[in-house]
Amino acid sequence: MDPGASAATLRKRAPLSVDTAAAIGFGSKEAGAVTAVEEEPVSPTGRLFREPSFRCHIVAVFGLAAPVDVPALRDGVAATLARHPRFCSVQDARPKWVRTVVNLDNHIVVPDLDPAATSADPDKALEDYVSSLSSRPMDHSVPLWELHVLDFPTAEAAAAVALRVHHSVGDGVSMLSLFMACTRSAADPEALPSLPPARRRAGPVHAVPRRPSGALLLDALAALGAWVVALLVLAWHTAVDVALFFATAASLLGDARTVLKGEEGTEFWPRRFVNRTLSLDDIKFVKNTMSCTVNDVLLGMTSAALSRYYFRKTGESDSKGVTVRSAVLVNLRPTPGIQTLASMMETSKDNGARWGNKIGYMLIPFHLARHDDPIEYVRRATKVARRKKSSMESVFTFWSGDMVLKLFGIKAAAALCYNMFTHTTLSFSNMVGPTEQVTFCRNPIVYIAPGTYGHPHALTIHYQSYMNNVKLVLSVDESRFPDCHQLLDDFAESLRLIREAASRKSEAAQDGTPIPS
Repeated sequence: MDPGASAATLRKRAPLSVDTAAAIGFGSKEAGAVTAVEEEPVSPTGRLFREPSFRCHIVAVFGLAAPVDVPALRDGVAATLARHPRFCSVQDARPKWVRTVVNLDNHIVVPDLDPAATSADPDKALEDYVSSLSSRPMDHSVPLWELHVLDFPTAEAAAAVALRVHHSVGDGVSMLSLFMACTRSAADPEALPSLPPARRRAGPVHAVPRRPSGALLLDALAALGAWVVALLVLAWHTAVDVALFFATAASLLGDARTVLKGEEGTEFWPRRFVNRTLSLDDIKFVKNTMSCTVNDVLLGMTSAALSRYYFRKTGESDSKGVTVRSAVLVNLRPTPGIQTLASMMETSKDNGARWGNKIGYMLIPFHLARHDDPIEYVRRATKVARRKKSSMESVFTFWSGDMVLKLFGIKAAAALCYNMFTHTTLSFSNMVGPTEQVTFCRNPIVYIAPGTYGHPHALTIHYQSYMNNVKLVLSVDESRFPDCHQLLDDFAESLRLIREAASRKSEAAQDGTPIPS
């Protein structure tokens, strides 16, 4: 099967254009015609993604519970995604976003795939096709998104759709929120899905007995002292992190070359997207046992899996530790609620919701080592995460990058960012999805698997929660990771071992047996 060649063949159907201009007084109604109204500058980060070294795209695969009704899908997309301001705009040379009329024939792709290939090994056929998207250019004369319909059953789903979007349209968190605004709750087809509420740090309220005024003064002084100390710690950690970040970006500090690090030019090479479904219940069990967060467990599991892979590939002993760093993109812009996004698509107007890319960077170290107790990976990851939470690294990296762009231009900002990526080893992200099943165009979604390509890392790790599962997605340079499926096995095995160790720790705590630290 040649997925690159077969994608160009579409099923015959009448063209459908979404006239987003007519409702708000735009001029030309010809498909693809660009109007001179409703222009908005492309954000600094969006401009970065236009640079040759950052041809970044998001590719998200959505597994469906039933075969795809293509006419219903087109109608649903026309009423939702195609009406969002970014999805019905093109970028001009200035660069600004300019509204246009959306012709869905340019965006909804139904490839003619070889039935023998999709029947013999459907999971490989899906993986091959999605991976082939990383080697195909995107047409910049039309809005920068495509929806590929892969209407054949695999091990996990009856069909799938793959959404490819240029990263300048928005960051991953914004894109997930937008797609969720296009879905509905499976339990109530008229209701928008609900995302997990933000964590609240406030504890239970207790009655506080009256205290003498002298004691209250001492409490106030103690609180003030603690606040000053916390502020000084925050300032120190931020200064250290920002200094290390800019030393990395200035080529003064870099990760050692390992089997995990990509070669020069890796951003231009095709990517393979592979994924594995993990149990969210297992991850939460470890979280509760260790009194940490889900993200801490994922960081620990990642450290364990990378360690397994590294020592197997190199044959080295654990006599010396190896540290590799991950570039973590942090969304600094409050994400619009899905109700707000749904309203935006209903009217095709900007309703004041903040959109685009406002991203800071954070460097997270992964210490590769062999530990007799698998829980040790989570302990160390928790310490790293808590240390990073007491830093404003991501805010300062965004602000400084913005200042470099304004003072020296996009080329200097792109060079700074490129150096940061090439002197680190991998990328990492973790996104939270709905806890309930949702439907897209009345078709229940069974999994969500996002990935990215086009940046100078040979390995990108994505975690995406949905219902009771976490989908692990690896975006890899296949020439560097020809055994990427074995790397997936390392993640699954690491979670199994950590879960078993946490279970033993929990049982020992209940029995009163001393637990080694």
